[in-house]
Amino acid sequence: MRYRHVDVFSPQPYSGNSLMVFPDSTDLSGKQMARITQEMRHFESVFLTQDSSGDRNWRARVFDLAEELDFAGHPLIGAACVLHALHGGDTTEIWHLKLKARTVDVTTRRRAAGRYTSVLDQGSAEFLERPHIPGLASWFSLDAEDLDPDLPPQVLSTGLRYLMIPVRGDALERARITRDLTAPLAAAGAQFAYLLDAGALEGRHWNNDGVLEDVATGSGAGCAAAYLRRYDRIGNGETVTLHQGRFTGRPSQMEISAHGEGQDIHSVTVGGDVAFVAEGVLAELPT
Repeated sequence: MRYRHVDVFSPQPYSGNSLMVFPDSTDLSGKQMARITQEMRHFESVFLTQDSSGDRNWRARVFDLAEELDFAGHPLIGAACVLHALHGGDTTEIWHLKLKARTVDVTTRRRAAGRYTSVLDQGSAEFLERPHIPGLASWFSLDAEDLDPDLPPQVLSTGLRYLMIPVRGDALERARITRDLTAPLAAAGAQFAYLLDAGALEGRHWNNDGVLEDVATGSGAGCAAAYLRRYDRIGNGETVTLHQGRFTGRPSQMEISAHGEGQDIHSVTVGGDVAFVAEGVLAELPT
């Protein structure tokens, strides 16, 4: 079975967020997809099969090292660029990727051989809780003074529920997770946490036990875009660059925008560059 290795949110290979794309996974079971993802050891892998409804319509299943995800950002952005390389004839193409929960549109543009730009329309944002959590800063080994006093913590979703936590100063650099946050996040109505420096337009995200830090989190960036628009930190439809990955040694740039006013954010987009790194073949499939 063939695969492509791409780096998402970077114009050059060996930076950004790496991804394994399997462009034809028709005969694979979910169990096999999970085992392949664990074997390849990238943060996430995406498995594609063509949908019978049209040549630009594809089914996508996304796995991280622990489970299948209902939604993710960088795997869909990278997957669409691989589809463009394999099946796209024009410089710009639009792909319809069907996940378990919904279908999303991804626009891709070929810049040069092995170099693409991709924009994912994540749809509308849903604003949920604004929890008051005593000791919230301590979840990330920070002090209360490290939280941005002008912006509230907020749970919101464009596909996955993030607790957006605004910080300031050098808090991003000092932040660490030293205990599993799955239970306290669930109590706040969230699945994950995203630290955001709204002034510097930079974020950080880890898995909930803090063992792995994500290089660039497309789903979290979509929530950041909606959050920044909700609190008037970016203009309606304005595209800005959100940075992530500096502390992993793989700096990444995500182009984000949100359209709407207040809590009525009806469209969120996340995009960036995609660089092709390698291609290969699995010699044997797991049982």
